[in-house]
Amino acid sequence: MEMSADYSSRAEAATGRDAQPRNGVLTVLGLETSCDETAASVVRLHPTVLGGRAEVLSSIVHSQIDDHAAYGGVVPEIAARSHVEMIDGVTRRAMAEAGLDYADLDGVAATAGPGLVGGVMVGLSYGKAVSLARGLPLVAVNHLEGHAVSARLGAEVAYPFLLLLVSGGHCQLLEVRGIGDMSRIGATIDDAAGEAFDKIAKALGLGYPGGPALERLAATGDGSKIDLPRALLGRKDCDFSFSGLKTAAFRIAQACETEQDKADLADAVQNAIARQLSDRSERALAAYAAEHPHRLFVVAGGVAANKTIRATLEATAARHGFDFLAPPMVYCTDNAAMIALAGAERLALGLTNDVDVIARPRWPLDEARALSDPSHKPGRKGAKA
Repeated sequence: MEMSADYSSRAEAATGRDAQPRNGVLTVLGLETSCDETAASVVRLHPTVLGGRAEVLSSIVHSQIDDHAAYGGVVPEIAARSHVEMIDGVTRRAMAEAGLDYADLDGVAATAGPGLVGGVMVGLSYGKAVSLARGLPLVAVNHLEGHAVSARLGAEVAYPFLLLLVSGGHCQLLEVRGIGDMSRIGATIDDAAGEAFDKIAKALGLGYPGGPALERLAATGDGSKIDLPRALLGRKDCDFSFSGLKTAAFRIAQACETEQDKADLADAVQNAIARQLSDRSERALAAYAAEHPHRLFVVAGGVAANKTIRATLEATAARHGFDFLAPPMVYCTDNAAMIALAGAERLALGLTNDVDVIARPRWPLDEARALSDPSHKPGRKGAKA
C-alpha cells in the first residue's frame, strides 16, 4: 500500500529530526512494558555540570500482580494482552499528570528489550506510533540501561561509577562510564538473586510476588539456625551463582513444619543472598578503587528495594571508602521514569532510532564482552543474557 504524503513527512520528521531542547532542557515521554508492569512517565532533564538533573513530572505504573498471582509467576501471554489493554490509558494518565501536551515533548523513549518480547513489542510499537503521529524523535532504550541510570532520578550523580544491577532476571556488576558506555565486570552464571527470592518464596507457599513476602517473613526469623551453602568460594572473579542456594533452600522448605521454621529459612536465605552480593561486590570495589579516584557504588534493580540487602551493601561500600547510592524505593522496581531518563540522556547526545528498530528479548549492556566472553555458554537452552 502506498504511503500518503502526510504520513511520509511525519515519518521522516520522527526519525530524522535532531533534538532541539528548549533552553537546554529535554522533556521525554518514557514507556516500559518489558515484564508485568505497564508504565508511562514524563521526565524533564535539566543540564547541569554533573550531566543533568532529572525532574519526574509524572510516573504511572499499572501492576499485573493480580493477573498472575494464581499462576505463581508471570505468564508471558497474559502479560502481553494486559499491556495491549492498558498502554493507552496509562500513557494518557502520565501526560495528564505532567500537565503537558505532546507538543511540549522533545522525544519519546520506549523499552526495546531485554524482556518478554511480546510485552516489549507493545510498548515499543506504541512509542513508534507516538513518534510518527507527533513528529518526535524515537529512542529505543535498553531496560537494563534504565536501571543503570535510575539512581539519577533521586540525586545528581556524576559518571563514572561502579554499579551492581540486581533484579528478578539479572545480576551483574558493571563499570558505568556514561550512557551507552558500560563494561561488565561480573555476572550470574546461572540464576539471578531476584529469581532465587521468588522461587524460594514459592516453595514456602508465600505466593507471588515472592521477594517482598519473603522479606516480611524473614523479619520474624532467626537464620542462624540454618546452614546454607556458599557458592563460588575461592574463585577470583566477580561472578555470582544462586542455583545451589535455591536448590538447598527448596529441600529445607519441604521439611518446614511450623511458621517459625519458615521464618527462620526466609531469614537464612535473605542473609545468604546479601552475603554473596557483598562478597562478590567487595572484589569489584577493590579492583575499581585501584584504577578510579571517583568512588561511588550504585545498587539498582528490584532487589535493591530489600532493606537488609541495602544495609549490607552500604556497609560493604563504606569499608572500601565508597559512597553508596540506591534509587528511591519507588524507582527500584520496573518503572517508566528510568526509561524516560535514559531516553533523555541519549537524546541529548543525538542518539535516536529509526521506526524500524526491533524488540529484543535479549540485549546485553556490554555487547562486546557478551560476544567474546558470554556469561552463559550456548547450549540446549541458549544464553540467558
